Amino acid sequence: MAFPDFIQAFPALDIPFPEDVVSARAIQSDAGLVVFFTFHQDFEIPEHSHKWQWGTLVSGEIEMTIDGEVQTCGPGDTWNLPTGVPHSARIKAGTTAIDVFEEADRYPLRA
Repeated sequence: MAFPDFIQAFPALDIPFPEDVVSARAIQSDAGLVVFFTFHQDFEIPEHSHKWQWGTLVSGEIEMTIDGEVQTCGPGDTWNLPTGVPHSARIKAGTTAIDVFEEADRYPLRA
């Protein structure tokens, strides 16, 4: 499912991944960062950790490993990652997700 045009018009993020692999649009405030991710190709995110993150899967499939526990997420599923919890993900092409980061500057807006 593609995000609506008004979301696609939100600022793009300067993320360390090619735009043809994953695109991201965002709303940023002093309190956090809301990111609308679209994965155009299968994608793997290696294990890492950071401040708090909450997310929901809009469409597609994500296999997440959170603190050593593997779970497969489908549309409507959510994840809640407290600060410092190690996690990784395998994401199928065509997946869309919304992630909310406690870190307002987790990713900078693209100029």
